[in-house]
Amino acid sequence: MIIQIKGKVKYPITLDPSVWIFDDRKILLKDAFNSNKIEGISEEFSGQDSNRVKPQVHNSIKKFNKNELLNNSYVMPIYDFIKNAEVNESASKATLKTDQDTFDISLDQLLKGLLQFAIDGKQIVKDGPAYFYFSDGSNKDKPIKNIKEIYID
Repeated sequence: MIIQIKGKVKYPITLDPSVWIFDDRKILLKDAFNSNKIEGISEEFSGQDSNRVKPQVHNSIKKFNKNELLNNSYVMPIYDFIKNAEVNESASKATLKTDQDTFDISLDQLLKGLLQFAIDGKQIVKDGPAYFYFSDGSNKDKPIKNIKEIYID
């Protein structure tokens, strides 16, 4: 189960949320809507050093705690993936496509968005591979589920 990023991008990307459990950028779902966490993500990836290579799994492997990983739900900031796709300057919105619906959102909402990829340490199979949350938590109780494609327009 993958998610494709395509449209007005230089590099179309295929995301595989099943491998994110060891990624250092993951955030506990229970902490995801804490404004300090989201602001920290925005500041960390604001472009100050956007060309640096960020190790994605180094710390998680060292600090591997099987019990913690298998009992928590996680989200991943989508910012790095969208930046790596190199969105065209003319793009202003994104469409989240599911099997049944499409959801138009602003490019800014997408860049600040979060993808939930694990529930209780398990990959999301039902309505997966990921759920989309707005960074402000406005859809915290009703995320956009079953994301299959992110189309940048």
